[in-house]
Amino acid sequence: MAERIVVDPITRIEGHLRVEADIDDNGVIRDAYSSGTSVRGIELIVKNRDPRDVWAFVQRICGVCTTTHALASVRSVEDALKIKIPKNASFIRNIMNEALFVHDHVVHFYHLHALDWVDVVSALNADPNETSKIAQSISNWPKSSPGYFKDVQNKVKKVADSGQLGIFANGYWGHPAYKLPAEVNLLAVAHYLEALDWQKEIVKIHTILGGKNPHPHYVVGGMATPIDINSDNGIHAERFMHISKLIDEARTFVNEVYIPDLLAIGSYYKDWNYGGGINNYMTYGDFSTGDLNETNLYRMPRGIILNGDLKEIHELDLKDPSHIQEFIDRSWYTYGGKDNSTEGLHPWEGETALNYTGPKAPYDHLQTDKAYSWVKAPRWKGQPMEVGPLARVMVAYAAGKEDVVNLVNDTLKKLDLPISALHSALGRTVARGLETTLIADWLRDDMDALLKNIKSGDQVTFDRSKWEPDSWPEIAQGVGWIEAPRGALAHWIQIENGKTANYQAVVPTTWNASPRDAKYTGAYEASLKGTPLLVKDQPLEIIRVIHSFDPCLACAVHLTDLDSKSTTEIRIG
Repeated sequence: MAERIVVDPITRIEGHLRVEADIDDNGVIRDAYSSGTSVRGIELIVKNRDPRDVWAFVQRICGVCTTTHALASVRSVEDALKIKIPKNASFIRNIMNEALFVHDHVVHFYHLHALDWVDVVSALNADPNETSKIAQSISNWPKSSPGYFKDVQNKVKKVADSGQLGIFANGYWGHPAYKLPAEVNLLAVAHYLEALDWQKEIVKIHTILGGKNPHPHYVVGGMATPIDINSDNGIHAERFMHISKLIDEARTFVNEVYIPDLLAIGSYYKDWNYGGGINNYMTYGDFSTGDLNETNLYRMPRGIILNGDLKEIHELDLKDPSHIQEFIDRSWYTYGGKDNSTEGLHPWEGETALNYTGPKAPYDHLQTDKAYSWVKAPRWKGQPMEVGPLARVMVAYAAGKEDVVNLVNDTLKKLDLPISALHSALGRTVARGLETTLIADWLRDDMDALLKNIKSGDQVTFDRSKWEPDSWPEIAQGVGWIEAPRGALAHWIQIENGKTANYQAVVPTTWNASPRDAKYTGAYEASLKGTPLLVKDQPLEIIRVIHSFDPCLACAVHLTDLDSKSTTEIRIG
């Protein structure tokens, strides 16, 4: 008889995720269930509001990937009202999203996922001289002397000796699933700390172009970013030069720290080939070099890969009700007042009607034969999909994108792995790193293109021709899509008489963390099946697989308490 273990909450993610896994007598996961345990009601909050204001509300879905929800929202309104934004606005939006990608991927690797592969306490036994040799053999990063690594080791030792590991607490240190030598662990810990300092710099791009971070400013029709090269009344030459400096520093950090660490760590785990999952990959496409709707110009191409077959890319239409639907078979919602409806709805017809039918807290286990999650189950033509870096790399590779093909092949050659090895938790992590190098280069390219366009005399960032509601049709609907760090994100809006009549956001983690429908399991649940646990009461392997997706449950679900209106209260002393 299978034993069920529970991990709740999954830590080092955004939001609240519970995983229940059935383990056989050999310690192998035979089935798994993922549950978003808080409810999102943002779609209800924006109903009847001015469509031009909605981006500011939905941007608060998450405190991590804030710029993506704003951008998806303004794009949905612009699609509905047939607004074409100025060239400078397009460049600025690309730059802001690219800066987010680079920041988010580095932070995920070091601060959310690295400790699944790196044993921090083991670094105390490292020889700093050997760590220095390793560091200098894999990159030209200047901070690589024995004295530097000795100082880092002393810092970690001081923390460990205090009995309080602080940011390194709650890890399964000494777990047999860790494979890195002590010296590589010390290298990773040093760069973990460096990444904490670096990440606060690149977000300044958002503060300059969008006014602040998190939650930078956007506007329907372009960007609220005044440009005046020779004046303090707008973003001038000095500020643009500072952005350029931040971009160059980011590219250096990615190429000299992140990627060498990724390959060094990955080389010790290349035989850990678990966490693949459904092998269905989807990307909406993004980072166009022209008009948003010209999908042939996407640096990240749009398409669907089924069953890992890279020989065929299936087409995707976000406006076609037969392509995108959300199901609630095992979700705490109703459609048309029906519990556990087996009907799928396209987001333009979608509903957010809350209907909790789960067990009363505290409880031991979810009722997995019934509804068990606040996450819906989106499907493409009835099929579950994985979205995110691995999906984007797979679709681009299948499409023959030369930069992606060359980078993937070169990396796999270094690791001595076949392309099929990417269908795994490690493959997902490698794909994230590879696309970071590409996006860092696009960030440089788009910044150069923006400066060139400004120098030609164009300083326009906003088109107000359709700003006033009296220029809008009485009824309109649109969809705004974007590739967010965690995957394909789209917002659907219906506008009637100048107000938001219906709004639905289907986010990357909704796709990946979706519960079952009548036929299929979602990406998280499928990825855990077949994964062995070396220590049942220390399920590091579950954490490792789930973290490879970079979950953001705050996007997939959101909590509002309409009764007590209370917030968490913490008392010290």
